[in-house]
Amino acid sequence: MNGRELLIGVTGGIAAYKTAALVSRLVQAGAGVSVVMTHSATQLVGPKTFESLTGRPVWTEVFGPRPHVHIELAQKAEILCVAPATANILAKAAHGLADDLLSTVLLAFSGPVLMAPAMNDQMWEKPAVQRNLEQLRRDGVQIVDPQEGYLACGTRGPGRMAEPEVLFEAIQRVLAGE
Repeated sequence: MNGRELLIGVTGGIAAYKTAALVSRLVQAGAGVSVVMTHSATQLVGPKTFESLTGRPVWTEVFGPRPHVHIELAQKAEILCVAPATANILAKAAHGLADDLLSTVLLAFSGPVLMAPAMNDQMWEKPAVQRNLEQLRRDGVQIVDPQEGYLACGTRGPGRMAEPEVLFEAIQRVLAGE
């Protein structure tokens, strides 16, 4: 990972706290990590958490002091990992919608994309979500399937985001060309 440039997208799922552990692990392994957060994600984990872990600003807005930040971020990174990937971002990515910074970066990014879905089991099993996942797979997005287990809503089932170490290993494999 030493010297590799990674882009991590964080969406508004409670599993965003796990992404902080992933980012910490990536930085400790020597990677340069930039983070893009959706507005909903900032309601769960503060941008300052990721700023502290990466030593870099966290990006949240399409329109800011730099006019083409989505292009800059997309061109700088070797891989884009979205964790957690909510049903919302899966739908946006599957249909090419770009109405926030992360979805805009997804459209501008030409490298490998890895997504780690996380949501309630009922949401995960919806045909629309499964169709979006299938479309993303056809488009070349690598999906790290969620695990079964206890969910934040108090139920048990599929929908738990993969653990940070599993995502770390998946990123390593993608960077190694596997």
